[in-house]
Amino acid sequence: MPSGLIALLDDVAGIAKMTAASLDDVAGAAGKAGSKAAGVVIDDTAVTPNYVMGISPQRELPIIWKIAKGSLRNKLLFLLPAALLLSAFAPWALPPLLMLGGAFLCYEAVEKIAEAFGGDHAEDDSAPADPAELEKQKVSSAIRTDFILSGEIMAISLGTVADKPLWEQAIVLVVVAFFITAGVYGVVGFIVKMDDIGLHLARRSSAAVRALGRGLVKAMPILMSLLGVVGTAAMLWVGGGLIVHGLHEFHWDLIPGVIHHVAQGAAHASPAMSGAVEWIVNAAGGALVGLVIGGLVVAALHVLPSKAHKG
Repeated sequence: MPSGLIALLDDVAGIAKMTAASLDDVAGAAGKAGSKAAGVVIDDTAVTPNYVMGISPQRELPIIWKIAKGSLRNKLLFLLPAALLLSAFAPWALPPLLMLGGAFLCYEAVEKIAEAFGGDHAEDDSAPADPAELEKQKVSSAIRTDFILSGEIMAISLGTVADKPLWEQAIVLVVVAFFITAGVYGVVGFIVKMDDIGLHLARRSSAAVRALGRGLVKAMPILMSLLGVVGTAAMLWVGGGLIVHGLHEFHWDLIPGVIHHVAQGAAHASPAMSGAVEWIVNAAGGALVGLVIGGLVVAALHVLPSKAHKG
């Protein structure tokens, strides 16, 4: 009897170790997947605060909460099942889909750059006068935009765990969905309330606290501008990186090979910071590819149709 109990305990211990190892694998894969999607996450964080512009301060956090719930619904109810079906029945379709998604990110980035350097910013006269209707419209628009960005996040995440069992892919995608949604909209909530927090601190009795409050208020527009720049750069390096990776998957290695060779050379020339230098060069190479692809897509969608119309 004691020996049977010892054997049972050994079995339980073995199962516990296997479970712990599996959880470690899932955690590691989720972390890797999240880091691969960082560029899209940064852009998501940069884009969302725009949807609460012109809204009553009392409604800012409720609107962000509604958008966050819509984002999680996008990921779990629509994109997660689609990703798992793709992985199970058409894994060959993932690289071209990622390349298409990358091209879309590059297009969005180049569009933003074009707008920043003299594009037209026409005022939207169609905004409803009713605050409740305006809020509903903004939330709906934000959730639609999030669907595209969330699709990129889930696709990139799936690409990092494509060699894992289906159950592990599902768990990783669920973990990524929850953590990225919480992280993005937590940061967005802080950003949109940063000026209110600053004003509150600026009224305190302590001179140091008042200075901090004034600093937060002054930093708000600078942070928004910086987020826009970083978000655009992230879209270029992630989108271009997806295209470069897809070219490598299809054994079209001229461009990936050149970028890899330059990155390796730069890393060898800076042994003290080889890892960082190699990453920077790879990111810059991806961004350059993204800029070219995005420019071509913008030209195809805007310049060529306008010429055809004039003709």
